[in-house]
Amino acid sequence: AGVGLGSPRVRCGGYVRCGQPVPTNTNPGAGVGIAQPLLLVPLSCSPGGGAVGGLSKPPHHLLLQTFTAWCNSHLRKAGTQIENIEEDFRNGLKLMLLLEVISGERLPKPDKGKMRFHKIANVNKALDFISSKGVKLVSIGAEEIVDGNLKMTLGMIWTIILRFAIQDISVEETSAKEGLLLWCQRKTAPYRNVNVQNFHISWKDGLALCALIHRHRPDLIDYAKLRKDDPIGNLNTAFEVAEKYLDIPKMLDAEDIVNTPKPDEKAIMTYVSCFYHAFAGAEQAETAANRICKVLAVNQENEKLMEEYEKLASELLEWIRRTIPWLENRVAEKSMSAMRRKLEDFRDYRRVHKPPRVQEKCQLEINFNTLQTKLRLSNRPAFMPSEGKMVSDIANAWKGLEQVEKGYEEWLLTEIRRLERLEHLAEKFKQKAMLHESWTRGKEEMLSQRDYESASLMEVRALMRKHEAFESDLAAHQDRVEQIAAIAQELNELDYHDAASVNSRCQAICDQWDTLGTLTQKRRDALERVEKLLETIDQLYLEFAKRAAPFNNWMDGATEDLQDMFIVHSIEEIQSLITAHEQFKATLPEADKERMAILGIQNEIQKIAQTYGIKLSGVNPYTNLSHLDIANKWDTVKQLVPHRDQTLQEELARQQANERLRRQFAAQANVLGPWIQTKMEVRAPVGSLEDQMNHLKQQEQNIINYKANIDKLEGDHQLIQEALVFDNKHTSYTMEHIRVGWEQLLTTIARTINEVENQILTRDAKGISQEQMNEFRASFNHFDRKRNGMMDPDDFRACLISMGYDLGEVEFARIMMLVDPNSTGVVTFQAFIDFMTRETAETDTAEQVVASFKILASDKNYITVEELRRELPPEQAEYCISRMTKYSGADTVSGALDYVSFSSALYGESDL
Repeated sequence: AGVGLGSPRVRCGGYVRCGQPVPTNTNPGAGVGIAQPLLLVPLSCSPGGGAVGGLSKPPHHLLLQTFTAWCNSHLRKAGTQIENIEEDFRNGLKLMLLLEVISGERLPKPDKGKMRFHKIANVNKALDFISSKGVKLVSIGAEEIVDGNLKMTLGMIWTIILRFAIQDISVEETSAKEGLLLWCQRKTAPYRNVNVQNFHISWKDGLALCALIHRHRPDLIDYAKLRKDDPIGNLNTAFEVAEKYLDIPKMLDAEDIVNTPKPDEKAIMTYVSCFYHAFAGAEQAETAANRICKVLAVNQENEKLMEEYEKLASELLEWIRRTIPWLENRVAEKSMSAMRRKLEDFRDYRRVHKPPRVQEKCQLEINFNTLQTKLRLSNRPAFMPSEGKMVSDIANAWKGLEQVEKGYEEWLLTEIRRLERLEHLAEKFKQKAMLHESWTRGKEEMLSQRDYESASLMEVRALMRKHEAFESDLAAHQDRVEQIAAIAQELNELDYHDAASVNSRCQAICDQWDTLGTLTQKRRDALERVEKLLETIDQLYLEFAKRAAPFNNWMDGATEDLQDMFIVHSIEEIQSLITAHEQFKATLPEADKERMAILGIQNEIQKIAQTYGIKLSGVNPYTNLSHLDIANKWDTVKQLVPHRDQTLQEELARQQANERLRRQFAAQANVLGPWIQTKMEVRAPVGSLEDQMNHLKQQEQNIINYKANIDKLEGDHQLIQEALVFDNKHTSYTMEHIRVGWEQLLTTIARTINEVENQILTRDAKGISQEQMNEFRASFNHFDRKRNGMMDPDDFRACLISMGYDLGEVEFARIMMLVDPNSTGVVTFQAFIDFMTRETAETDTAEQVVASFKILASDKNYITVEELRRELPPEQAEYCISRMTKYSGADTVSGALDYVSFSSALYGESDL
């Protein structure tokens, strides 16, 4: 009967030329398989060609039986029926009545006469009504129906069935025959031994019909007891149950279906369509249940994301809380090794403990943004974390951590410098104190002697000269005592841990120095009293003593300087020491001349003694120094000079190595710093969001691959710190700058990727096309005049006006509250996209969910636990049962639940 009967060509018995195609001007809105308008052509059962419209060749009585039962299922609603389809429609009266019942419309009043022309007029009224419904009648006139032409009558009934029982079936964008087939496939998919592929042999064993009934009314059939090898029993079971409980009359004969190789497709379609219409209400309930499941699944996922955010935020804040007191502990250690251990612990914190927390912080922000986006897209209220766990709270806590961390590092380095200086000063104090104490040993006893009382004039003069030489020596040591006191004072000012022993030793030296001064003055006074009695003095001994004492002091000073410790931090400083040492070496020839002159005095004394036979005591009465002392100290100075050369050259090499470390670090830092600054300008390229995402992912991978350069710089920085190099004039970048820049770069690219992901999520959830998204981006970029990814309110107003919005002050203020709820004074691109998607897309609402629950509850104001468990999957059903409150209306029953307040709570309109 026209297009939709399974064949692209029509065979006929004289109405349409054999082999000619029927026009199929298909209306896209009519679904698959039903051409518009329908063509009404006669059925043919010719022995060689099959039925009209591609019908297979079924037993003739099967169609008569099915079509008759179908017509009677509608006619009985009007209190009548037909016995013979070939005869009972000939007068047109029951045909018009059938059309009124199935269409719900009134046809023109029929003619009451019994003459042939009265019958033809009634049939024509019926055919005209069929034509008015989009069915094009081909080669069929009222005369054929009135004359009882069976083929024409069956073709007309089949077209009526197609138009009023099958055409309006629609399942997932398919309609009519294909829609009905898809519906059957979906409903019978879970059942064993059922595979519906057509409307003929797929139904022969009866299991498909039983599966349809069991799917919607499992209480009517025990499907587990059915057997595939009992097709007649299965078919009769389905026919009986359908007729008894579903009000579907028996239209088919089980034996005919089983014994026919290919049952008639139209008969099966006609009968199955009755099941579709019988279960249409159940389909509506299933749709409502799916909607509720979707809404509940979104809500459950959001709750899980909220719990994960709270847990991650709590752990991160707890770690910050535990870490800050450790960084705030500024109790200095007393030794350099202990402070170095503190520095190593701090490096472990930077390298091992902090990086995972940086990643957690970044992931936390991404999770928060993703959750807020999902809540907006599902029309849910924004997520408000627990007090103190907002992203801003975490950012503030992190900022406080980094401030304390920076202060701790500065304190560590300062304390190490202080301890280094202290150790140097303490060692220098010990050396100078030891030299001074060695020099003063026995001086008090010497000054306290009264040897001059029994001495001769020469001996007194000798004692006087010796004392003068001692005074010269004492004056020469005055600088050393002052240096010792100055070093002790500096150690006290730098809070040296063993300052008590230093002060005690310094005080002993100062007290002894005062005592020596007093004793020296007393001895001078005594010698001056007796000097007037003594006239002769040995000038040579005196000259030797006077020249030997300062030379000896010079050698002592030179020895002390050559053994003196030093600390430098640059090549310039060590070069300065080398220059000073070279200058000292330049004075050695003159010093050697002085030594030779002093030794010459001793030689002259020996010569005079030998010449005049003077017996010498062997000791210079004016000094304890001998020519051997001068020679030994001179040898010591000569030995210390090359040792000093070596020490200075080794320090020069160390400073040169430090300089190379500085230059090596600076060379990398001067590349990494600008590279990070350049990469901070992360911008997604023009194109689709997927292209932008791929580009950003590639950028992120490139940045991650660059991490090896950061690690190498960290290694160079560690070498510099281990070498105690604290300044670098070759670069303005510090390791802290590079670390902070690197962390900010990772955070920036992650945030940008998250922004594009949210845009994709928004586009897909709201059904926004790529062209719309590009249009939104183009509009935003055009009015983002500062090119900082944000629009000022004035720019935002101009953007809305350019897009056709007629804005007053009140309306603009309302829109600003939506896009800038925190009154920051700017509109971000994400806020702009959210606003535009709210303006252009639809979302589920609380009213829709309430309507869905009302369908499941059969229009009641409450729903029961049994209904929820029957209509919803187990997880969603238990979720609703645990959260719904009891229904308290006047029509309540035991176990009634309030689905209205529950639906409102899902969208933040009340407390759940």
